[in-house]
Amino acid sequence: MTEPRTARKKRANGVESRQRILDAAVEIAGERGYEGTSIAAVSAACGLPASSIYWHFKDKDDLIAAVIERSFDTWLAAFELPGEETGTPRERVTAVAGNVAKSLVDAPDFLRLGLMLALERRPCEPRGRTVFLQVRDIACARIAEMAQTLVPGLDEESVRILTTYAVAGADGLFVQREINGDAVDLVAMLELHAQLVYDAATRMVTPGEA
Repeated sequence: MTEPRTARKKRANGVESRQRILDAAVEIAGERGYEGTSIAAVSAACGLPASSIYWHFKDKDDLIAAVIERSFDTWLAAFELPGEETGTPRERVTAVAGNVAKSLVDAPDFLRLGLMLALERRPCEPRGRTVFLQVRDIACARIAEMAQTLVPGLDEESVRILTTYAVAGADGLFVQREINGDAVDLVAMLELHAQLVYDAATRMVTPGEA
């Protein structure tokens, strides 16, 4: 049975409205942070009434969580290890780092908002912070898998240390770009960081196990 045109139109309008709201929330949160973001401010920025925002999102916290989730989907897609035809293990991990950096340049709201929330402590933890930490764990698991694939012989503790080092370094480089803007070539910096992590990993393998 063919779906009525009016139903399809409403669904399309709903998707479009949701994207407008999310785009406005990114803009407001980027300027004012979590505390300074309000449904009223998002409504003014996107041109939709507050009732439309509440139709899509339960409250501000739900809206910010959705912003993080949308950006994370784009970011995580870059976290795929290319095949062996790409080159050496070092070249493959460099390629991943470059793709991740490009995704952050194109859609930085996941990490920008997530870090804001992660550094703020409240008696009642915002859902956005919980979502950020959960998806961050997924990224860490991807990095750990890559380390074990590219550098066989690493023990569990070495993988944990390398993952922490990789994530912390990427965070620092991202913050540096947020401060200094395009003066920081995030792609080049993250590629170099990935190479340093890989080199450290190869040195951590017990001789004879590599």
